Amino acid sequence: MTEISEISMLDLLPPNLKRDPALAAAAKSIDEDLRSITAAISKLSRYDRLDELTDAEADELAWEMHVDFYDTSLPLAQKRELVKNAIPFHRRKGTPAAVEELVSILFGEGKVEEWFEYGGEPGYYRVITNNPEVTLDRAHEFYRAVESVRRLSAHLEEVILSQTESLQLYFGSGMVVNEHIIIR
Repeated sequence: MTEISEISMLDLLPPNLKRDPALAAAAKSIDEDLRSITAAISKLSRYDRLDELTDAEADELAWEMHVDFYDTSLPLAQKRELVKNAIPFHRRKGTPAAVEELVSILFGEGKVEEWFEYGGEPGYYRVITNNPEVTLDRAHEFYRAVESVRRLSAHLEEVILSQTESLQLYFGSGMVVNEHIIIR
């Protein structure tokens, strides 16, 4: 398949007009202008270049796509990711997968457990994350983000911050054999 950026105006002329030197020269002369216009047209669609959006473009596109949990103070990479996933979020709104994906974009890894998975009250769920940045300072932002994609019949019961720390543990053991004590 031929790309439009590779086509020359001379290629589009019929054979009888290609033989005319004036028309051939005119066709060749506008090739560079057509290539620059083609390159400019490809930059018009912001959807094709979501990974290259500026801060202002990401803010505007988030408003257009109605990203409910969007915050203009977020880092540019997170803004781009939220805009890129806006349509899938709207499709899956109300599912645990939507909540999990949103939590992972904004706050790192996260998992949603519904009431029947942990023995809670019907209609409730909890979010488990291992990001230490989910503190009381960011609790309101976290709650607002989760509330924007949850189903209306489900209620957030708790957020569990799960952290693992590496500790140096030392242990000893003793063993009594025939009245002899061996310590290792």
